Amino acid sequence: MPSNRAPEAAHRRRRTHSAILGATLELVHEVGYPKVTIEGVAARAGVGKQTIYRWWPSKAAILRDAVVSLTEDIARTGTAIRDTGDLEADLKAVLRSTIDIMSDPGYDVPARALAAAGIADPELGEELVTRLVEPQLRLCLERLGSARRAGQIAPDVDPRIAVEMLAGPIAHRWLLGDAPLTHEYTDALVDLTLRGLTPR
Repeated sequence: MPSNRAPEAAHRRRRTHSAILGATLELVHEVGYPKVTIEGVAARAGVGKQTIYRWWPSKAAILRDAVVSLTEDIARTGTAIRDTGDLEADLKAVLRSTIDIMSDPGYDVPARALAAAGIADPELGEELVTRLVEPQLRLCLERLGSARRAGQIAPDVDPRIAVEMLAGPIAHRWLLGDAPLTHEYTDALVDLTLRGLTPR
């Protein structure tokens, strides 16, 4: 008879991996990222420190994977940009959804901690851009590309710059916290941006 040990071991690894990521997020919320320790994560997850070090070199690396996992969960629930044929409505819908996620403490607190860690560690920062930022920007690039093919935006528009015109102000407000992120604000961003993209 075939052994069930391999599937069982894989299941245990996934369960342990998930417990460590979950423990890290819980502790970031409870004590703040600077006070999170590998020892504390291990105790909360019910594993040994060596188990953690076998998969991650630092607490920043654990937090990175925890936030990436959160982002992947969000993506699976449908934050992709719909192409209804109405570019304005599609962009407003996705930006509203984006700031709702960014304002949720479940995402906001660990993502801010990770952003700060990425500034202190350039290698980590580069990986965050690759794994978190770029996939989201590509969704907008694809939608603007289809809009350009449909003649909804000028053919000489650089889609990357157009995406940055939408994403940059949102990131600025989120990072600085100097003004609220609201649906009215993101709607205004779309309105202003589309004025510059529309064929004349």
